[in-house]
Amino acid sequence: MSSNIPAMDEIDRIVAEWNRERPDLDVSPTHTLQRVTRLSLLQAASFARVFAPYGISFGEYLVLAALRRAGPPYWMNPTALLNSVILSSGAMTNRLDRLEEMGLVERLPDPADRRGRLVALTERGRALVDAAAVDHLAGEQRLLSGLDPDERKQLAGLLRKLLLSPPFRELDPAARPTLARSHSRPVGVSSSGVSLV
Repeated sequence: MSSNIPAMDEIDRIVAEWNRERPDLDVSPTHTLQRVTRLSLLQAASFARVFAPYGISFGEYLVLAALRRAGPPYWMNPTALLNSVILSSGAMTNRLDRLEEMGLVERLPDPADRRGRLVALTERGRALVDAAAVDHLAGEQRLLSGLDPDERKQLAGLLRKLLLSPPFRELDPAARPTLARSHSRPVGVSSSGVSLV
């Protein structure tokens, strides 16, 4: 790793202040979890810059990316789509409305369910998400450029282990079996699980 990384960061300052003011508290989890929070906030700012030229938000990209990953014919039923991007149903409705207004997705009748609907990528939506994905992945590479490949692999493994631990799985709607079984997938929908890329 680069030797010009500062010896202390903002989280170290916060921990030091708590240690000074409340030495009776064990604030050691702050070293890890507040750094995850700060990374998430900074990552969100970076993502906003990447997607602004495309006229979409990161959340809207997640919807388009889920449909793109599903493969031809690039459609999903709303429940499967909701589960694949971990959004509230209200947030999903708003994003779909906006994406439909932009001509990036369309709502279609579900041939397997007379009362059901499918959300499908349009040609314009597919072209946009394919271009945006290239810039998005380049941005992610840039964000991780402070780590060498072995460090990235080690960090990814530790974060995976943490996400799969009971305290986090209890909080994660995507980890609940009832959600995974609550929808039938139309032809072409991926069963690869939750992914945010």
